[in-house]
Amino acid sequence: MQTPSAVLNIGADVAKNAIVVACCSEGSFLVREVANQRTAVLAFLKSLPAGSRIGVESTGTYHELFAEAAHQLGFLVFLLNPKDTRHYAKAVGLRGKTDRVDAELIARMIAHEHTKLHAWIPPTPQQREIDRLIKRRATLISLREAVEMSLHELDGFAADLKALRTHFNQLIARIDLRVKALIDASPDRKQNFTRLCTISGVGPVIGTALVNILERVPLKSADAFVAFTGLDPRPDDSGQHRGKRRLSKRGPAELRRLLYLAAMSAIKTKTWRPLYEHYRAKGLSSTTTLVILARRIARTAWSIYTYKTEFDPARLTNHLT
Repeated sequence: MQTPSAVLNIGADVAKNAIVVACCSEGSFLVREVANQRTAVLAFLKSLPAGSRIGVESTGTYHELFAEAAHQLGFLVFLLNPKDTRHYAKAVGLRGKTDRVDAELIARMIAHEHTKLHAWIPPTPQQREIDRLIKRRATLISLREAVEMSLHELDGFAADLKALRTHFNQLIARIDLRVKALIDASPDRKQNFTRLCTISGVGPVIGTALVNILERVPLKSADAFVAFTGLDPRPDDSGQHRGKRRLSKRGPAELRRLLYLAAMSAIKTKTWRPLYEHYRAKGLSSTTTLVILARRIARTAWSIYTYKTEFDPARLTNHLT
C-alpha cells in the first residue's frame, strides 16, 4: 500500500482468514483486505509510516497476530472493546454494519479519541497461557455443574454422572498443576502470588488471576485497578435527579467474578465478617455489600502487589465505629 509520510490512523476489522484495514488521513479512507497470515500482515505493517496508530477490536484470538506484529514494529496499538465501538457507531449515526464500515469506524475512533484511550500492552507467552487456563478452568466448572444439574434427578445415570464428575475433576486438577508450574517458574511472580494469597478469602485461583493482571497492566492507583475490574459504580445523575448506581462492568468478566467469589469466601472469616455486618447494618443488601468487599479485596491486592507488603487485617476495621 502506498501511503503518505504523515502519521495514519488505522482501523482493522479482523476475521479468522482476513483483515479489512482502513487507513484514515485527513478525513479520507483508503481500504484494503489483508490475509490474516504473518507474511501478509508484516508486509502491510511495514508499508505504514512510523508512528501510525492502529485500532483493532478484541476478537478472541484472531486479532493477536496483527496486534502483536504491530506492537513489535513500534506502532501504537489500541485493543478496543467491541461494545465500545458499537456505542461509538450509534453516536456518530452509522446506519449499517459491514467489514469495511467497521474498519473505517475504528480508524475514525482512533483518529478522534486516541488521547483518551490506553495503549495495548501485549502479554508475555506465560501471562497469556495463565489467562487462558483460568478461563478454561471456569468453563469446565460451569459445564460440570450443568451436567450434574441435568442428570442428578434421572434414574439409572448415577454411575455415568460419577464418571463424568471424576473426569471433569481430573481436567481441572491438570489445569491447576500447569498454573502452579507457571507461577513457580518465576521467583518474582511466585513471591507476589504468595503475598496476595495472605488476603483472607483469596485462594490459589484468585491469587493467580490477580498476580497475572497486576504484573501485566501497570495501574497508578487502587482506584484505577477497581475501575479496570469493572467493579466501579457508574453514576446516573442529571440536575436534581440522582439515579441508581450500577457497576460499569468494563473490565475482564472472569476477574470480576473471581473477586466476588473471594468476597463470598471472605465474609466467612473473622477478618472480613465485621466489615460485612457493618454495611449490612446500614441497610445495604447482601449483594451490594459483597460488591463493596470485592472492591476492598481488589484495593488490598493492588496495595500489596505495588508496595510488596503483607496483608494487615487490622486496617480493614480501623475506621469502623
